[in-house]
Amino acid sequence: MKISNETKVGVLVAVAIALMILGLNFLKGKKLFSNATTFYGLYQNIQGLQNSNPVLINGMQVGTVYKISPAKDMKTITVEMNITKDITIPSNSVAFIKSNPLGTSSVEIILGNASTFLKNKDTIPTVAHAGLFSEVLTKVDPLLLDVRKAITTIDTLTGNVNSVLDPSAKNNIASMLHNLNKISEALLTTTASLNVLMNHQNGALAQTLKNANSITGNLAANNEKISNITSNLEKTTDKFAQLDIQKTYLTLDSAINHFKVALNQFNNPNGTFGKLMNDPTLYQNLASTGNKLNLLLDDIRLHPKRYINVSVFGKKQKNEPLLIPLPDTLNSPYYIEKATSGN
Repeated sequence: MKISNETKVGVLVAVAIALMILGLNFLKGKKLFSNATTFYGLYQNIQGLQNSNPVLINGMQVGTVYKISPAKDMKTITVEMNITKDITIPSNSVAFIKSNPLGTSSVEIILGNASTFLKNKDTIPTVAHAGLFSEVLTKVDPLLLDVRKAITTIDTLTGNVNSVLDPSAKNNIASMLHNLNKISEALLTTTASLNVLMNHQNGALAQTLKNANSITGNLAANNEKISNITSNLEKTTDKFAQLDIQKTYLTLDSAINHFKVALNQFNNPNGTFGKLMNDPTLYQNLASTGNKLNLLLDDIRLHPKRYINVSVFGKKQKNEPLLIPLPDTLNSPYYIEKATSGN
């Protein structure tokens, strides 16, 4: 079947008209193949708002301005907005126009807290110039806070200045400056002392560092000896730790007790050692015995034949016995002491 040229032209014109309608709707900001909820807002000044301008909630675009219709007397202007269908808007929400001198104006909706929601083609409450007012408040509030802080600081500074101008405060300041001068002089003296101390070649600190280096060198040179000494100390400590300290202590204590008993017996005047050390009669008897023994020994030296006779035909000597010690015996410590005590 052959299609006539008239039919082709008619179909082409219909398609062109449909595309034109869709394009116009698209330019108006209306989504072509999706449903949207329509709301109306009444304003006295739309601040340059145009079709297809965005509708914002919390800074996010949720729709567009579809149509702007002024009243005949131009006192009110109706703005028709298409908003995404799945977004619900509380009934006490407010819509205001936010102007932007450097960009595109927009409608911004501040959501309320009502439990009821606006329905399709309802009119949303509006506020005139709320955007500008909100921006002004946003910028003015921090400025007012800074002004209040500045005023408080000025009051504090004024009070401080008044206190400084007080005569007693002036005296305190003068005293403080005088003390600062003294502190500065002390710091200068301390700095000079530190310079002397920190002298690179002749300072005390340099000498101390040299001595420390020398000691470190000696330690490094004798490291092996120090290691041996440490090892020997460890061995001695180990041996000492292995000793039975308790047993040694008990043995030493027992020896001390025996020594105390012996000393007590020695100091006892009724004992043998006590009598030997303290009885004068015993001392005199011993001295007399020693004297007689000396006489006997001297007599044996002078007359040995009287005591030892080795001659077969010899005759017995009839010499008188020795009654006093010989001179060399008289020089003995016993006779010297006796002669001294006799005088």
